[in-house]
Amino acid sequence: MDARLILLPLLLAAGSALALDHSHRAWDDLLKKHLVVLDGGRASQVRYAGVAQDRAALKGYLGELSAVTPAEFGGWTREQQMAFLINAYNAFTVEKILMRYPEIRSIWDFGKLFSNPFKDRFFVLFGKNSSLDEIEHEILRPKYKDPRVHYAVNCASVGCPMLREEAYVAERLDRQLDEQAARFLSDRSRNRFANGRLEVSRIFDWFKEDFEPREKYFARYANLLADDAASRERIAQGRAPLTFLEYDWALNGAK
Repeated sequence: MDARLILLPLLLAAGSALALDHSHRAWDDLLKKHLVVLDGGRASQVRYAGVAQDRAALKGYLGELSAVTPAEFGGWTREQQMAFLINAYNAFTVEKILMRYPEIRSIWDFGKLFSNPFKDRFFVLFGKNSSLDEIEHEILRPKYKDPRVHYAVNCASVGCPMLREEAYVAERLDRQLDEQAARFLSDRSRNRFANGRLEVSRIFDWFKEDFEPREKYFARYANLLADDAASRERIAQGRAPLTFLEYDWALNGAK
């Protein structure tokens, strides 16, 4: 028998073994084990001390992400790509926190000018040193143009939309993103109609171009942002003036 025919199945099996697990099972297991869901599902905290004990499992998952090539990534569906990038952002952010944990109270403890945690190229992605900002602002936002991404990526801070208690996966991605949007916009500590105004997270100011026209954007979520019919109607008609709440950069760690 031709030796090439014998080697072919072995090569295919090896390639399959190296392919990314699109269930993101390793990350999903860590989240289910170390995430605390609060406020009826609107917020979450991370047991960073617990993740630190499972650091080997986290690093193993990050290694899987770093091993993905641009060509492999390019052959995936849009949903697989987005799930990969969101999970990568969140998992590498947790790893960044663990670099200084427990001596850290905010992700900004790394610095804003030097050692900026979002610009620091502290991991490898697609064969090059990369940063969290590159994932979010150079790939996720401009390529996929889905504002719900803002509810999925988590910056390890109280003011940020919650870290989801499961990994993002392609087959459920649309539902997961919709649910994250509903959770965040119904959280009265970060978004609410009060004093005749729509008081919302600064995310809607910092990235306003992703939500334009904002009046129409908030209109679709009127039932989540207010409790009474009159206020909801005002939001739905785009007549609620906007104001932006202070962002809480405190670490989202469980005590």
